Amino acid sequence: MDSVRSERPGAGQRIPMALKILIAGGFGVGKTTLVGAVSEIRPLQTEEVLSSAGEDTDDVSGVEAKTTTTVAMDFGRITINEDLQVYLFGTPGQDRFWFLWDELAFGALGAVVLADTRRLADCFPSVDYFETRRTPFVVGVNCFDGKQLHSPASVRNALDLDPDVPVVLCDARDRQSGKDLLIALVEHVAKRRVVAA
Repeated sequence: MDSVRSERPGAGQRIPMALKILIAGGFGVGKTTLVGAVSEIRPLQTEEVLSSAGEDTDDVSGVEAKTTTTVAMDFGRITINEDLQVYLFGTPGQDRFWFLWDELAFGALGAVVLADTRRLADCFPSVDYFETRRTPFVVGVNCFDGKQLHSPASVRNALDLDPDVPVVLCDARDRQSGKDLLIALVEHVAKRRVVAA
């Protein structure tokens, strides 16, 4: 199930169809930033300060100036029109919070896997998760500081992605760039459904 439309009996008010999209990727890749950049509402964030308690379980090497982490999810919303809303769920990036992923992924239209080419291996678990469950996804290469270090083709090869999985360069801080990434996902899902029909 990836969408719901409902009429309230007697209320005379339609409830818009809702699409659910996951924003996934490794620790510190920009998931919270992306949800915040594209959400029309103030996003719900479950950020907590990094503590010494997680030092043995959280690998923060290579992550610059990160002082907080998502411990449950991020949530944002985009209203397309009065009949359609998109709900964004940012997943936690650390292994110890993976037990939440199945609940977050239930009913999702698809996912965006954010990748940082300086730590590309960090997005492998997300790619594996969605490939195993046959959930459509796109890879968004977050170009930190506006620098494109690698081409989409080289990222595709490094991640050993299927040829039909879109790889899109993006800036998680930029609203339009984030929207373009979400549009790429929706177009990818639509293509897959046409091919399957």
